[in-house]
Amino acid sequence: MSSLGLYIPGGSPLHRMRAGTKLVLMLLAGAGSVLLDHPWQAAAAVAVALLGYAVARLSWRVALRQVRPLLWIVGFVAVFHTVVNGWERAVVFVGMIVSLVLLAGLVTLTTRTTDMVDAVVHGLRPLRRVGVHPERVGLLMALGIRSVPVVVGLAEEVRDAQRARGLTASPRAFAVPLIVRSLRHADALGDALVARGVDD
Repeated sequence: MSSLGLYIPGGSPLHRMRAGTKLVLMLLAGAGSVLLDHPWQAAAAVAVALLGYAVARLSWRVALRQVRPLLWIVGFVAVFHTVVNGWERAVVFVGMIVSLVLLAGLVTLTTRTTDMVDAVVHGLRPLRRVGVHPERVGLLMALGIRSVPVVVGLAEEVRDAQRARGLTASPRAFAVPLIVRSLRHADALGDALVARGVDD
């Protein structure tokens, strides 16, 4: 199982920061990422995200594991924007994606899932009057966070099976089993929720 998105205990300032504060900062970073317009700004965003890992006393290997599953997406984006918009826009878009993934990983690595869910539920309580169910949103968030390492683990299993069959270079041989396994996991999860009285 990949360690992507799993909480790592620690006593750093980021570990002690309130979950709600970290989530708000991450949302602000996501909103501010649309303002990136130059390669140096994208590089600075990545540097700030990596600095966060240093503050949290997390190794560079942990940071690398956060972006490694998305390398093929980053590669496609880089090639596409280099051809269509030039290398500078490619650097900006890749830097934006990498920095946001690193920041999201940093939040989940330094925050217990229960603390994040509690913060979201607390922040959404005022919206209960307009029909929002904070507890269900919190459940959805918890399931989403937990599903990330599960899907990454499934991808690693499929990749290992590919290598054993000599199909390493076949995207179809990778995508089809991964989708099937992910759907099976989703079905099993849905059945478990229904069995516990959570309707669809």
